[in-house]
Amino acid sequence: MVRREVRIGQEKLTDKVLVINRVAKKTKGGDKIGFTALVGVGNKKGKVGLGYGKAKDLKSAIDKAIVKAKKNMFSVPLEGTTLPRRIRVKQGAGKVLLMPAPKGAGLIAGGVVRNILELAGFTDVSAKILGTSNPTTNAKAAIKALKMLGEENGA
Repeated sequence: MVRREVRIGQEKLTDKVLVINRVAKKTKGGDKIGFTALVGVGNKKGKVGLGYGKAKDLKSAIDKAIVKAKKNMFSVPLEGTTLPRRIRVKQGAGKVLLMPAPKGAGLIAGGVVRNILELAGFTDVSAKILGTSNPTTNAKAAIKALKMLGEENGA
């Protein structure tokens, strides 16, 4: 789980590798091995994005995912240090429940959902993964939930 901080203009972005997968394809000449990477990018002030990259080597896959994550960044409504309201989202087999928490409660979330909320800048949120344990699906569900909050608040 690599974490880097990069400056783009005036904005300081943090990226975090959420999932790495080694994939192989059987061919006549032997196995073709590749890698996939799921990366989250955020400024910890209300902007977050998710990117997925595939390549023959791990470094290229991570770099592709970072570029895609930066392109997919969007604004999230921060109400102090928590969410504006409770939200439950289903994305494929992944179900995620995000709830506002009182100040000082901390980030009560597991897996990739916790990482995405950290990158977005939340410090007091309670979350529960209800569906599958697949981290890619859960990350997409968390991003969908944050996008829905952003759309209804006009962020």
